[in-house]
Amino acid sequence: MIVIPLKEGENIERALKRFKRKFEKTGVIKELRERQAYTKPSVKRRTEIKKAIYVEGLQREED
Repeated sequence: MIVIPLKEGENIERALKRFKRKFEKTGVIKELRERQAYTKPSVKRRTEIKKAIYVEGLQREED
């Protein structure tokens, strides 16, 4: 359970923003989306390789 302690006189929007950030870091939504449909291990591997190639290309472009 996520607990957000409110400081005295703190704006509610600011507290909500902190809550949203903490919630996003837990990865609940990402996991939910992944579990909606089964992906075969071979497909997972293929997408990981594609992502690695993409990231490597970005890093080379940056240099």
